[in-house]
Amino acid sequence: MTSSQESKKQELPPTAWAVLGLLSFPGERTGYELKKWADSSLRFFYWSPAISQIYAELRRLEELGYAASVRSGPEEARAKRRYAITDAGRAALAGWAADTAEAGPPVLKHGLLLRIWLGHLAEPERLRAMVGEHLERTRGELAAVREAMEHASGVPEWTFPTLALRWSERQHLAELELAEALLTDLDGLREGRRDPGRQADGDAPTPG
Repeated sequence: MTSSQESKKQELPPTAWAVLGLLSFPGERTGYELKKWADSSLRFFYWSPAISQIYAELRRLEELGYAASVRSGPEEARAKRRYAITDAGRAALAGWAADTAEAGPPVLKHGLLLRIWLGHLAEPERLRAMVGEHLERTRGELAAVREAMEHASGVPEWTFPTLALRWSERQHLAELELAEALLTDLDGLREGRRDPGRQADGDAPTPG
C-alpha cells in the first residue's frame, strides 16, 4: 500500500467501514442490494447511508484495494456492477472492528425531545399528539426489527447481525416505555402540578 493509500485508510469515516462490513458477508452485491440490506439491518442500531453515499464509499474502497467489482455480462438485460470484499479489505475491517478505541460513545439526537425541551412555546395537546405519533412510529419500527430478526434466524452467517437486531428490539421496547412515561409527565403538567415555562429565579435550569 502506498503512503497515499495509507493516509486515505486512516481517514476512512465510519460509513466506509459500515459499507465494507456489509461486503464482509458471503456473496457479491450491487450498490442497490447493499442499500436494501442497510435499510433492513444497519438502520435499526446505527443508520442507513443514502445510495449516493454507498456508491461513493464503494469507489473509495476500490481505490484502497479493499473491495473489487465486476460488471455483469450481456446475459442481463440491465448491466450491474457487483462488489466483493478483498483479502486486504477483510484484514483492515477486522483490525478496525477490534479497535475499541475507535468505537466512541453512542450519539443520541432525539428530534421529539428537542421539541419537548421547547414545550413552553407549544400547545400541550400538540405535544401529547407528537408523543403519540412517536409511539406509533416506534411500534412500526419494532415490528420491522422483529421481521428482520425472523428473516435472519437460523442463518449461521447472520448470527452476529441477529445479536445486534436483538439489542435493537430491546432498545425499541425501552423507547416505548420512555415515551409512555413522557405522556404521564405531560399529563402531570396539564393537571397543574408543574409549570415548565417559569423558573423561580429567571435563570436557565442548569446547576451552578
